[in-house]
Amino acid sequence: MLAIDLLFGRGAGGLRVSETAWAQFLAREVTPRFPDGLTVFDASGQWRNPQGGAVLRERSKVVMIVAPEQPPVQERLDAITASYKQRFQQQSVGIVIRAVCASF
Repeated sequence: MLAIDLLFGRGAGGLRVSETAWAQFLAREVTPRFPDGLTVFDASGQWRNPQGGAVLRERSKVVMIVAPEQPPVQERLDAITASYKQRFQQQSVGIVIRAVCASF
C-alpha cells in the first residue's frame, strides 16, 4: 500500500483559506477521490519564497491517506493538487508518498 501525505498551505502568498472553504474543498475534491478514508491534521508550515528568498509561515493542513498502490493514484493526486492551486492561488501542494505495509 501507499501512505500519502498532502501538505496544503492556507495563506502565505495566496488567498486565505477559511475552515469553511477548506471543508468544502475536502468534501468536493479529496473525499470523492479517496472515499475509503483519510485523516486530516492541522499544522504550521513554512517555505522559502523563490522571489526574494524570504521564509514565510502559514497555517496548514496535512491530509494522510493510505491507499492500494494502483496507477490511478497519481492521477487523483494531480487532480487534487491542481484544483487547490487554482482555487486558492497557491504555488504548490506538497506530496510525500511512501510504500508501506498496512491493514484496516
